[in-house]
Formats: sequence, C-alpha cells, structure tokens
Amino acid sequence: MSRPEGPRIIAIANQKGGVGKTTTTINLAAALVEEGMRVLIVDLDPQGNASTGLGIDLDQREHTTYELLTQQSTLQQVIHTTDTEDLCIVPATVDLSSADIELIANERRSFLLHTALRQRGMEEYDWDYILIDCPPSLNLLTVNAMVAADSVLIPLQSEFFALEGLSQLMLSVREVRQAANPHLRIEGVVLTMYDRRNNLSLQVEQDARDNLGELVFRTKIPRNVRVSEAPSYAMPVLSYDPMSLGAKAYRQLAAEVIANHEKVAA
Repeated sequence: MSRPEGPRIIAIANQKGGVGKTTTTINLAAALVEEGMRVLIVDLDPQGNASTGLGIDLDQREHTTYELLTQQSTLQQVIHTTDTEDLCIVPATVDLSSADIELIANERRSFLLHTALRQRGMEEYDWDYILIDCPPSLNLLTVNAMVAADSVLIPLQSEFFALEGLSQLMLSVREVRQAANPHLRIEGVVLTMYDRRNNLSLQVEQDARDNLGELVFRTKIPRNVRVSEAPSYAMPVLSYDPMSLGAKAYRQLAAEVIANHEKVAA
C-alpha cells in the first residue's frame, strides 16, 4: 500500500491533547520547506487549529477535509496555499466531528483518506511530504490517517504520565498494520515542551529512551515562548522568529526525518 514513488505521508498522532501535535505539524512542515521540499498539510482535527495557525480563516473553509473524505469536493477545491511558499493545507472545520457517525455505514470507511490522497491529479502537485494532523483521539479519523500514511510520528510531552497511553497508540498502529496497511511504521517519537532545567523532563527523556530506544528522535523541542506565540500571528515559528530555539529545534527535527527517509530508501 506504501508508494515507492510520490510523497512521503506522515500521520502526526497522539490521543492525548496538548502535547504539541499541531505545533509540530506546522513547524516540521515549514522546516521541510526550508530544506527545499514541497509540503501539504492535511488538517484532520475538527478543531482546525493547523488551519487557523496557517492563516486560513473560517470563511475560507468552504471546501475542507470533510468534503475531501466524502468526495463532495475536488482536490483543486480543498487545497489552499499559505503565506509560506511551497506549503499548502487542506483545512478542517467542526464538520469533521460528525464523520465517525456519518461514515460508519461506508464499507470502505477506513480507506477514505487513503483513496483521496492517491486520486488522479495528485501527482500534478509534486508533493515531497504530506503531513496529517490527527485529532487527539483514536477514532475513525485517526485510523484513516494511519491507513493512508507511510509512518506515524508521535509528539510526546515532557510531563508526568507522558508515557501513559503510548502503549495504546502503539497497539493501534499494530492493529492497522495487521488489518489494512502492512507497510505502516513508527517514524519516531519526538519529545516536546522539553525543559532541560527540569528534572521531570530529564526523567521522561530517560524513560522514553529506555523503553523505545532508537525510536526516540535525538532532537528535543524546547518549551519556548516564541513557539507558543507564533500561531496567534498565523505563521510557523520559523517565519515568526527564525533564530529562536524552537525554530532551530524544528530544523533539526526536519533534518532527522529527511535522513531517516534517505536511509529507508537506500
């Protein structure tokens, strides 16, 4: 199901909210663009925070991921450009929150995003990466993301109980691999909101590396006020403050992701 040609599709997922999932999606995308990549973000979270964070106002979201999944809109209608060149987004609205119920009768309900991202005309955009911002739950939308993706990137907040629930997410990845997408792999776990002065952050990092080994990225995303401020200006932190610690960290993460893919492709 994975494609040797075409864009690398990464689902960015964690069923816990507030772990930096959307922030990682936006800023990893921007960092990949800085490396010369063409990137599409698919906002699959009914909250639509990735869309807002890239300046797509609600009145611009007539055609969204909901219409993409339900085949009510074309690719050309749902893909929006952003102020960052070579970074586009399929926006989301709260309409997505009803998708679980509305799509339950569809026999192919777990494959809707997979089909949408491989439809005729997609190759014309020449994306290098497609990043899917998943909702903070293990629902049908997240399953669609995993079925569509080549890999899953997991942001892990450097807080108490951070590793709780990770086993459930790993189990979901395994189930999708067995049932629908045998090529799905873990892209890696990235520690977010990391504070090296805080013993708890150090302990979470140690626990994560002890339990997950090389799955944990070397890069750690620091707790950084510039990262928090950037979405209110509808831009990635790499544009808002290019020399901030947060921007530098996301550049390092992008370099690791690219290196991983070059290794896999070799």
